Amino acid sequence: MRLKIEHQTVYTFETPVSYGLQQLRKTPKSARFQKVLHWETNVAGGIKEVTFEDHHHNATELVSFSPDTRELSVTSRGEVELSDDSGIVGPHRGPVPLWLYLRETPRTQARTGVRALLRDIGAGNDLSGLHDLSAGIRDRITFEIGASESSWSAEDAVEAGRGVCQDHTHVFIACARRLGVPARYVSGYLMLDERTAQDAMHAWAEAYVDGLGWVGFDVANGYSPDTRYVRVATGLDYREAAPVSGRYAGGMGESLSVRIDVAQQ
Repeated sequence: MRLKIEHQTVYTFETPVSYGLQQLRKTPKSARFQKVLHWETNVAGGIKEVTFEDHHHNATELVSFSPDTRELSVTSRGEVELSDDSGIVGPHRGPVPLWLYLRETPRTQARTGVRALLRDIGAGNDLSGLHDLSAGIRDRITFEIGASESSWSAEDAVEAGRGVCQDHTHVFIACARRLGVPARYVSGYLMLDERTAQDAMHAWAEAYVDGLGWVGFDVANGYSPDTRYVRVATGLDYREAAPVSGRYAGGMGESLSVRIDVAQQ
């Protein structure tokens, strides 16, 4: 399957920005089941300073704000060809050691609520157990758009009993690491059945399974990634895989607009 993607992010400000830098992680990764045919990022109101690959093999672009700008627009677009691999990404690639993905972060700590949830589900640390874990989290944490804050941790989502794909992913990662399974956060694009226009990227988890390597689990939708999924960035949690992050000085009265279109080509 071939997917055509366009992702536009626009920041507007009531007062000019005197200085700012943004990190972009919007460029898909090429892999044996995912081939990036072409991809480009265009910036208005800023300058692309440098492009590099971070320690998670994420294609990362550093963009600076033009002096005294009131609007920064970043548009990424391209085509990706995909083949179905049943959610199996394959062997781990360095330079980050595999054991790093066992490390807790503030968003993925296995605190009281997470540990209780894990005991209630009773999942094991093999492939079957991880599928049970994914299904158990989905049953106990209701998917509800707008139900959570972007800063929520896994514990916050468990306490609330609701959340979005980001929350489901953080809970899965926290539980998997508690079971001794390396796990990581994935951000990417998902082609929806009912529409092409979206207002956010999707998120799912990957766990490392002996004999298979990294395997994807989309807790929010209840299945493993297929040819509708485009992997973009990975990290220990959302912070390391966020599509846009950064800082700026000045620029009071910020507003943000995001438009994403994913369609079969």
